[in-house]
Amino acid sequence: MTSDEALVASRIASAGAGLAVRDETADDQRDVRDLHTRAFGDGERVPGLVEALRVAEAELAPMSFVAVLGGRVVGHVLMSAARLDAPRRIVDVLTLSPLGVLPEHQGRGIGTRLVAHALAAADSRGVPLVFVEGSPHYYGARGFEGARALGFRSPSLRIPDAAFQVARLSAHEPWMTGTFVYSDVFWTLDCVGLRDPED
Repeated sequence: MTSDEALVASRIASAGAGLAVRDETADDQRDVRDLHTRAFGDGERVPGLVEALRVAEAELAPMSFVAVLGGRVVGHVLMSAARLDAPRRIVDVLTLSPLGVLPEHQGRGIGTRLVAHALAAADSRGVPLVFVEGSPHYYGARGFEGARALGFRSPSLRIPDAAFQVARLSAHEPWMTGTFVYSDVFWTLDCVGLRDPED
């Protein structure tokens, strides 16, 4: 076991006491909005992304999970439909975004539990691949690998190579490589890659 894997295991254990991960319900949506507003601190961008992805028409329905501690929603993860433009055919895949935990509960393994739960749920539905755009240190210790090195192409030049990652699940087959394509919602809300800071 690597040191990163040991750290993840210890965080999962520490998050276990009293924490439940379950499907998001309509009653959770206001708490999820508040959570992402606090976790990301960027106004409407991330909460708006969540709301738009919940109602977007797609081949794969979104999968949305909350972490609840003491009756309070303290974490949330959403996986939504995306596509892989593979040489043989278009493959329906998922993208994991966003993942958020209330600031006062960060560093306790809640995000780790949410990611593990989300990947297991995707695997049980026969989804072959889950993509994420984020920290390679964080997601690399939680089942993701650098996507470009595995034969995948990023949907945007604004995504740093290290941030473009994929989790290969049991239904993945070797021919499933190619270009990852975000759903229209990500493009419409400008939630792909990094923009240059304004002067």
